[in-house]
Amino acid sequence: MSSEEARVLLNEIEGHLLIAAAREEGRTAAARFCAPFDWLTQSQREEVERRFEAEYLALARASWRHTAARAHQVREEYEDAYRDLRRRLLAGWLLACAAVVAVGVLLLPLA
Repeated sequence: MSSEEARVLLNEIEGHLLIAAAREEGRTAAARFCAPFDWLTQSQREEVERRFEAEYLALARASWRHTAARAHQVREEYEDAYRDLRRRLLAGWLLACAAVVAVGVLLLPLA
């Protein structure tokens, strides 16, 4: 297995674990939410818990997508800033080299 395949596999496993954890959190939150509603029948309680869990998971996925999109945006911003910095450093280095060569050309006839 190549390192790329291993990375993809690990990402998939992490995704499944995140979803499983979110589902469990959703079930726990749904049970806490329904606890005060003792007038619900068992089937009503299960339906409310199922819908609550589904909504919880949908919100978690939307949050993950938003976080991933923002991370991508921030990465692009940093990459742009890094490219600009490299360009400025290269320009400064070339200017310094040109200045050294110019000084050398001017001082060479004096020697």
